[in-house]
Amino acid sequence: MSELKIGDVAPDFTLPDQMGAKHRLGDYKNQWVLIYFYPKDNTPGCIQEACSIRDNYSEFGKIKAVILGISADSIESHNNFSEKHKLPFTILSDEKKKILEKYGVWQKKIMFGKSFLGIKRMSYLIDPKGRIFKIYRSVKPAEHAKQVLKDLQAEIKKTR
Repeated sequence: MSELKIGDVAPDFTLPDQMGAKHRLGDYKNQWVLIYFYPKDNTPGCIQEACSIRDNYSEFGKIKAVILGISADSIESHNNFSEKHKLPFTILSDEKKKILEKYGVWQKKIMFGKSFLGIKRMSYLIDPKGRIFKIYRSVKPAEHAKQVLKDLQAEIKKTR
């Protein structure tokens, strides 16, 4: 599959959330959607990113933006992560890694000199028409929520 680009239709998917309920990307048409991919529940960078989004969640709500976090962790792990950190948004489980592969975030990584497959921390901002508006390839967990909000607010201001 070729690499996704700005302007492409975002690949649709259906995945279970932290409570087991199914979510389909297509159900969020006519809304801005932030799909953020993260490596692992309850690890330092992932906690920092999720809590930053949580702390800015009311700002996303003001512009009616939907947040969907995705990792390969189980529903149970997501439920624990969500409850422990009081996350008010949806976290989806892709244990089969099909969506991770579709979005190009299941990649070869190197840590401590060892090569392995894992999730690259990336995000996609999807516009209300279901197209990729922006791709965040280098995400800084503590700053990501504010960067996305800044981009969203600037775009909304332009279209008013």
